[in-house]
Amino acid sequence: MASLKPKNLHISNSVEAAKAYHEMYPGSPAETYVVARGLGEVAGRFGLGYVRSALPGHDKYAGYLAIPYMRPAGGSHGVATVRFRCIADSCVKSPEGRYYFQTGEKERHDHKGGKYMTLGGDPPRLFNTTALIRPSPFVVLVEGEFDTMTWDLIGVPAAGVPGTGSWRNYWYPAFRGYGTVYLMAEDDAGENFMDDLASKMPNGRVMRMKDDRDSNQIFLAEGTRGLKERLKL
Repeated sequence: MASLKPKNLHISNSVEAAKAYHEMYPGSPAETYVVARGLGEVAGRFGLGYVRSALPGHDKYAGYLAIPYMRPAGGSHGVATVRFRCIADSCVKSPEGRYYFQTGEKERHDHKGGKYMTLGGDPPRLFNTTALIRPSPFVVLVEGEFDTMTWDLIGVPAAGVPGTGSWRNYWYPAFRGYGTVYLMAEDDAGENFMDDLASKMPNGRVMRMKDDRDSNQIFLAEGTRGLKERLKL
């Protein structure tokens, strides 16, 4: 695990970019994709956007879903950064026109930049840090923004890690004090990652998801009850 010193780096114009792209979201392909994932209800709360008309320097993100990393306090530094996710039909839909997540298949992002792109110089960050100031005896820690938003949608506090190689050791203190930190793993790689976290997190409890499905897929197939049952809630 990386043990770099904390960086309170603020990406310039991130608030302005998040606002601009959020205004482009209604009626966009991004909205269609997010709604299909069952997350339309929380799109506004998370400030999701769409890069219909790229701001200067953002040309390579055109057509991407914009995901702001919002800070609870708001204000002029209320958005720490913005990540961009590919939602091109050729990458997220099968030849028959169905989304791959609906068929249980992996998306095809075999192109420059890959599934996600991050602003230059931006360090890895926790997603949905608002969950960490919400009084609760437990919290979910999961990979990815969509799974994080899914847990939030059903009323379960959750924070997200961008990927298995992005953990920073200075994040551990944020999870102290919880009775249980549910470490959600959807596949073998995720389980290895979460096992490593649990070895350094006394309150961590690794939860392997069913049939190598992620939290959002289980929610779409089984609803709120099916997902909460994974935690015995």
